[in-house]
This record gives sequence, structure tokens and C-alpha cells, in this order.
Amino acid sequence: MKYYSLFLVILCFNSCQYFDKPVPSEKELLQKELKSINWKEVDEYPSFVDCNKIEGKTERQQCFFQFLTELIQEKIRIDTLGTLYPELDTIQVKVTIFPNSRIQFEPLFPKDSVAYDRVKIDSILRKRLVGFPKVSPAIKRGIPVKTQFVLPVILKME
Repeated sequence: MKYYSLFLVILCFNSCQYFDKPVPSEKELLQKELKSINWKEVDEYPSFVDCNKIEGKTERQQCFFQFLTELIQEKIRIDTLGTLYPELDTIQVKVTIFPNSRIQFEPLFPKDSVAYDRVKIDSILRKRLVGFPKVSPAIKRGIPVKTQFVLPVILKME
């Protein structure tokens, strides 16, 4: 019986090598994880306080874009932009929301557009597009991230 138990002990110690599997390196694991992340989408879109009450992700996103578009249109509508450029009915605005909740607006113009004074329109927009309510930044894997998107803003509401 002694020999039998000794044989089992020796067999157990020698059999551990059969269970040894190569452990991937830290860099390999990191590369695999980075490839699995979809960098084009965020887990939670930016949001205003009024939109945080909505449960669904897509509904909250729609609320945010609608609320932001209405705020921009309201702030621009009171200016002379429509009278200076009557042919300009819609302007594309690139909105950047930084992880620290700061918002930046930049008007986008077609490349062949020479009919507009870009500097004047940009200065009008920068002067008017201030004083927005607090915005929560987008979240990716629990970390606030920078997001950018382009909003079409209608200048003439008839």
C-alpha cells in the first residue's frame, strides 16, 4: 500500500506538466482587448439633465440631439445672420463635447463656398453660442470621452 500511495504522489507531481498551458503575454492580451473595442460608438451618449430621465439609450440620444438643435436655433434666430445672408437657410455646425463637459461649436462650409464671409459667420456663432446648460460627456467603458458630431441647424423657420 505504501508503494501504491508513493506511486500516486509521484504520478500527480509529474502530471502537472500536462496541464500547463502557455499564458499569453500582457501585450497580447492588451492587443486582443483593443481589437475587440468598437471605437466608433460610445456606451452612453452625451446628455443634458432633462434627457437623463429617459430610460432608453436611443431615446436619450434623440432627446439630446433635439434639445441641442433647438437651443442652437433659438440662440441664432435672434441674430442678423438670416438678414445678412438670406440665401443661407441651413448651416452645418460641428459640435465637440470634451470629457470635462466643455462644448465647442465650429461652423462648416462647403469647400467651394465663397459667397459667405466665414470669419463674420464664425464670430457671430461664437458670440451667440454661449451659456448652454451643463452637459454630461459621453461615456466609453466608464470613462468620459471626447465626442464630435455635425448638426444641421435651420436658420429660417417659417
